[in-house]
Amino acid sequence: MIGLAIPLATVLSYAAGWAAGIPLLVPVFNTFAGFPFMVVALRRGDVTLAITRMLIWALTLAVCATLLSYVQPWRTDTLFIHGAAYRAEMFAWVMSGRGAESDPSRFLPQHALHAVVFMLLAVASAGVLALAMGAVLMNYMGHYVGTLAASSAHPFVTMILGWVPWAIVRIVSFVAIGVTLSAPLLSRLGGFRVDVARARRVMIVALGGLLLDVVMKWLLAPAWQRLLLRVVGW
Repeated sequence: MIGLAIPLATVLSYAAGWAAGIPLLVPVFNTFAGFPFMVVALRRGDVTLAITRMLIWALTLAVCATLLSYVQPWRTDTLFIHGAAYRAEMFAWVMSGRGAESDPSRFLPQHALHAVVFMLLAVASAGVLALAMGAVLMNYMGHYVGTLAASSAHPFVTMILGWVPWAIVRIVSFVAIGVTLSAPLLSRLGGFRVDVARARRVMIVALGGLLLDVVMKWLLAPAWQRLLLRVVGW
């Protein structure tokens, strides 16, 4: 039942954000949809379950943001924070191969900044602000993929390929990091215990995932851009 409740709550969070029409409220509603499920799992001391639930949440964010942007890209262009700017940046990269996506000197500092800010927010806010930041990132990435599909000769294939493999590795890593770094403050506030050894092992693997993300992006981005260009048909 929980496995169905998470996607349902997340879909409803987009419905609420769509109805409100206020960009700042969208990640707030998204966060409210996922945070309680993480807390309940951590109260049981089950870090793995908490990560699994947040991966379901992140997957639902990706699907919703992509489909909404495919159906009404003009609406999500302003509804999703940073959506229009990121779409323009990524469209330029797909068309030309030039941009931060293929330039380590530009994407490495950005990745490092996102990771550090995300970690600090997770520790300081027991995960609440980290989830909100994650929702913002997922929404503008989904906006780019959905709008790219809307202008593509092969929309379904574009939706799949638009979520590039290194971004998926990064998302999984961020989810694992967010959960493990949320646990210390949550456990103190809630008076429960978390398997510290397990959390430490997860954190090490997740940090390795961030390194893998960088390597994959460095090696694969130029070829992936050419693949996307052919699929989109520009």
